[in-house]
Amino acid sequence: MNTLAQIWSVGDAVSRAVALGLLAMSVSAWVVILWKAWVLTRVRADLARAVPAFWAAPDLQAGRARLAGLDREQVLLPMLDTALQPPETGTLDAGSEAESRLTRRLRDALHRALAQLQSGQVLLASVGSTAPFVGLFGTVWGIYHALVGLSAGGAISLDKVTGPVGEALIMTAAGLAVAIPAVLAYNLFGKRVAACEADLEGWAHDLRELALQRARQEA
Repeated sequence: MNTLAQIWSVGDAVSRAVALGLLAMSVSAWVVILWKAWVLTRVRADLARAVPAFWAAPDLQAGRARLAGLDREQVLLPMLDTALQPPETGTLDAGSEAESRLTRRLRDALHRALAQLQSGQVLLASVGSTAPFVGLFGTVWGIYHALVGLSAGGAISLDKVTGPVGEALIMTAAGLAVAIPAVLAYNLFGKRVAACEADLEGWAHDLRELALQRARQEA
């Protein structure tokens, strides 16, 4: 802690801006990590409970009620409502075949659900890829700033160089400390989103068959 306070006290505006930038990246990354871990855990649990509960319902109305109570993140229910929504009269959508219309609607609903699950991934990828370079820039600038200050102070010895240079190298470690959790979380969440995507694609396919079956029965 004393070393960090010393670095802040002797650093110039650029060094402090780099330190604040790394701090902002770390805070934003951890906020996204904690939020996405909570959301994806809920979605995985909802998929495991809500889909079997829907198909075990005695009728469509009861199934929708069960789904509404178990789908906490609203990734399943919008797709069901999309599949059962009648087309608007006088539109190209209404004039298309039922199979094509259902495929188009469920595809769009699936894309919206996946976009909801993938939110925050871009930030994690950006932090993971840029934080090491930001830290490296802070190290280079800190070494330059330290050497300029030492040269202005007269004779330069090894003892006078190692301290400021070692303190500047902490910026590189800080950049890695910010980037590594973001990269690990990005990979882990990517795997979880892919698993959810497979389940949602199966759900969309089953809804398409259900809607077509209801259309044939009504016809």
